[in-house]
Amino acid sequence: TRLLHMATSMTNIHWPRVGTQFMTFAFDFPELATRLDACSSEELDQLDFGVIGFDANTEVNRYNAFESQAAGLSPQRVLGQPLFTNVAPCMNNFMVAQRFDDALEQNSALDETIDYVLTLRMRPVKVALRLLSTPGSTTRYVLVKRQPK
Repeated sequence: TRLLHMATSMTNIHWPRVGTQFMTFAFDFPELATRLDACSSEELDQLDFGVIGFDANTEVNRYNAFESQAAGLSPQRVLGQPLFTNVAPCMNNFMVAQRFDDALEQNSALDETIDYVLTLRMRPVKVALRLLSTPGSTTRYVLVKRQPK
């Protein structure tokens, strides 16, 4: 029961493995896109980093509570909206949007982490962005890890 208590008190999602053993994952977890695809909205809300999932038309279809609170944008305002024009136009550039376009056009995987500064609706905020796209998946992801203050 001690392991279970520790697992439920942590901010990362805990994936059942065998018996009572748990596996956690974080922002830099390998093959994270596949894990995120399998998450429910409630599980995404347990993560300690922002998750923005979007489809081939760049419409946001996944948006977790951490990102909503950090960005000050409600899910109702974000879900169904084009990511790079309505939600985060500050990412509509060669560093972010173009990498997703290139991966989609080449039918190749994308898993890159970049240092970035978010500027929309807030003072500039330093973050790490992890860009994830997997061929055959219907959802691509921008993960946002805010720098400690």
